[in-house]
Amino acid sequence: MGTGAQAAEGGLMSYGPVYRDLYQRNAYYVDRILRGAKPAELPVQFPTKFELVVNLKVAKAMGLILSEGFLLRADELIE
Repeated sequence: MGTGAQAAEGGLMSYGPVYRDLYQRNAYYVDRILRGAKPAELPVQFPTKFELVVNLKVAKAMGLILSEGFLLRADELIE
């Protein structure tokens, strides 16, 4: 399930990490561990890429008026 799955299934909006980026980082960690690095010595990493998905159909059904500036910041708009 991607970040925008909740909005695609009828939610108003969702905001969260880009899972593709997290999976790539996980692969890097697995590679380091398989090459002999100790997991306790690897640094903790937090997500750095996030995406905002807005469902315009739900906003319209709720009678919400979203500003153009807000919509321009969205990574994906569901119409």
